[in-house]
Amino acid sequence: MKSVQVETFGQAPSLRETARPDPGPGDIGVRIKATSLNFADLLMVKGEYQDIPPPPVTLGLECSGIVETVGADVTNFAPGNRVAVFGGHGGLAEFGAFPAERAVLIPDQMPFTEAAAFQIAYGTSHLALTQRARLKAGETLVVLGAAGGVGLTAVEIGAHLGARVIAVARGTEKLEVARKAGAEILIDSEAGGLRDRLRDLGRADVVYDAVGGEQFTQALHATNPGGRLLLIGFASGKVPELKANHMLVKNIDVLGFYWGGYTSFAPERVTESLREVLGLYEAGAIKPHISHVLPLERALEGLEILRSRRSTGKIVIVTE
Repeated sequence: MKSVQVETFGQAPSLRETARPDPGPGDIGVRIKATSLNFADLLMVKGEYQDIPPPPVTLGLECSGIVETVGADVTNFAPGNRVAVFGGHGGLAEFGAFPAERAVLIPDQMPFTEAAAFQIAYGTSHLALTQRARLKAGETLVVLGAAGGVGLTAVEIGAHLGARVIAVARGTEKLEVARKAGAEILIDSEAGGLRDRLRDLGRADVVYDAVGGEQFTQALHATNPGGRLLLIGFASGKVPELKANHMLVKNIDVLGFYWGGYTSFAPERVTESLREVLGLYEAGAIKPHISHVLPLERALEGLEILRSRRSTGKIVIVTE
């Protein structure tokens, strides 16, 4: 089968012919139809991701497809089932073997492209905003990187929860995407003066930060007492340094959030959250935004688009 692998961390991945994996006990074998790219794939190439097997490793944290085989002890899936899978790796290939507990059934009307783009982005935003930040209707939610893969879902989920959503993104095109997702107020990150602009707008109750760097610092200084800052990721490549006295004096919570970690220590919360967001999808309340759909042969191009931050929403790779 064809797969996109990293043979040595720090070197460019490549499309190669590899052996088709065999499902073991508790696994399902999936004919992969679509895989979405995530910022974590770029970290994985460099060997900097927090959860990664030794090389060679097949990239692709999440995918969707059709179950072809089931391993021993698997009773909740059968050949022919349509599934989405958060495997952690192994998705950028024509076939994968994944633990059955990492898969969910998807609605019949859900395209494989949307299913592949669903779990991490919506799972992250839903759990982060409802469980960690405890976002309430009427509060002000500031989303940094609001047109990105997870940021855009934070806009959608925040608006659905009744928050006033302020979207911060780079350029008018990306801001328009955020507006269509439910943002009430748009701020161009390239214009500068983010702290003062947020202060003029009444400050933030919750900050959802997938960017890091200077934007985090600016938003921190424009957060209301009792506010909550969610650390989702560092797309800017700069991890901000925190001065604890700021959080103490202003009674601000800084909350780390890694969705993949919940699959280990609180899998029931992941299951319940995905059930809720899939319900929102079936009701037409949310819909994944996909800016690029590319064949597997162009997966490396997709990774470069992601690295250069030229996409909005998700980039999806399809196998046929």
